[in-house]
Amino acid sequence: MLVTGPNGAGKTNLLESLHVGTQGFSPRTRADVQLVRFGRDAARIALRGNRAGIAVEVEVTFEVGSGKRASVNGARLRAAEQLRSEVATLVFTPDRLVVVKGGPAARRAYFDRVLGRLAPTRAGLSAEYGAAVGQRNAALRRVSLGVSSQDALSPWNEQVSTLGAELVEGRLETVSELQPRFRERAEELGLAGGELSYEAEAPSVSELEARTPRDLERGTTSLGPHLDDVGVLAGGRDLRAFGSQGEQRLAVLALLLGEAELLEERRGVRPLLLLDDVLSELDPERRRILADRLRASGQALVTSASRNALPGEPAQTVVVAQSSDGTSRAQ
Repeated sequence: MLVTGPNGAGKTNLLESLHVGTQGFSPRTRADVQLVRFGRDAARIALRGNRAGIAVEVEVTFEVGSGKRASVNGARLRAAEQLRSEVATLVFTPDRLVVVKGGPAARRAYFDRVLGRLAPTRAGLSAEYGAAVGQRNAALRRVSLGVSSQDALSPWNEQVSTLGAELVEGRLETVSELQPRFRERAEELGLAGGELSYEAEAPSVSELEARTPRDLERGTTSLGPHLDDVGVLAGGRDLRAFGSQGEQRLAVLALLLGEAELLEERRGVRPLLLLDDVLSELDPERRRILADRLRASGQALVTSASRNALPGEPAQTVVVAQSSDGTSRAQ
């Protein structure tokens, strides 16, 4: 599906609403109040579709001061973010280039989200590990202030080591499974030698204990997967430092397309792809390659200011325009 219209008409808002309606959160902001129109105290997103031939109805509502609620086929979910285990949606926005060009934290967060999508039972692993590190850091500060003994670090050393080992194992599996698909899609888009690199070992309790004097000085845990990085390379070059913005964009696209294939293999259902302004910096040949890939990848929504930006004839074209009252209309 091609969503077109002038800049500022609301194309990105439509894409954002689909992401919120299928994932329970916005790819743009974590402040839910920003999703409610100015002057209103509530918002609602309702979607209908089918998954493997079975009808699915999703509803997400926001009320200022009351939080958000979500339901699938009329059944209320405990948390809106549980939609992620019900519907698979992947999104590309221009700010997603941070996955390649940003610092290690952006890549850790991205690959931990991939891990959670591929293995929903591990979706909370990164947060659990982060909480354990936070507790150890708090204990370090208490010891430094003299209000606690070093014995208080022992349970958190155990937690950081155990959860760290699980997180490292999950990341290694994710990178290993994604690597061949990333390479293929990158090659297809003209980015030769695509490679993902992650080499890490979880800290043992003895290693954490050996770091205690240094950690007490700094008040923070200086060892563990919260400090790791995943390399995104092409032809042996780290694209963060030695890649052009065009190459970085192709790498993010290759990651997304590779993950889509992997999710389809795991779940048996193709994920919904939401691609915002993905065509603006691609040359005509790469646009054609991407369009061909999308037609073979299930349902995709692509936004563009130009009707002619997407090669070939889209299955559906939606034109978005802004009304005189400032609201967006699609037809």
